[in-house]
Amino acid sequence: MKPDTRIAMFERLRARNPHPTTELEYGSAFELLIAVILSAQATDKSVNVATRKLFPVANTPQKIHALGLDGLVPFVRTIGLYNAKAKNIIETCRILIEQHGSQVPRDRAALEALPGVGRKTANVVLNTAFGEPTMAVDTHIFRVANRTGLAPGKTVLAVEKKLLKNVPQEFLQDAHHWLILLGRYVCKARKPECPACPIADLCAYKRKTRADG
Repeated sequence: MKPDTRIAMFERLRARNPHPTTELEYGSAFELLIAVILSAQATDKSVNVATRKLFPVANTPQKIHALGLDGLVPFVRTIGLYNAKAKNIIETCRILIEQHGSQVPRDRAALEALPGVGRKTANVVLNTAFGEPTMAVDTHIFRVANRTGLAPGKTVLAVEKKLLKNVPQEFLQDAHHWLILLGRYVCKARKPECPACPIADLCAYKRKTRADG
């Protein structure tokens, strides 16, 4: 994809949604961290349903840690892999209390050292909570990057590195959210809605769908 095409692509995405953000509901960096841990292999909607009940009761490392595993599980039972996630969250809270003054660290290595936090989760927190120009590549972004030709790659890390290299600097802060929303609602896995796509004419995908099916 040519540089001018990339610029045009993100100009259109920005015009459509000037201030994109995550669909997870949160009020602090800590709440975002917990929500993202819960969101692995789960929908943002299902996580929001759980955290709307959890956060009014416990929304700090101390409060969630005080709940203990037996106290936390009922809040997250409706989310997939809830037992493992609850254990990770309790342990993450302990580490935040003991090693980080109960604050979410603004450091990739420290974030990835937390249970249940991988590279993608760390990137989401760094980007959304702290304004870092990172790229959290999930299945939606991986698909969009490859289909459009923006940043083709065979692995998540390869796509992430290409996106950081190929996305023009002025768009890098918000690119993660634009691409994930495009993949979630328009450039869908089974049948992309190409007629509704604002960048369809800039996209390299050869099997574009048509309005008539």
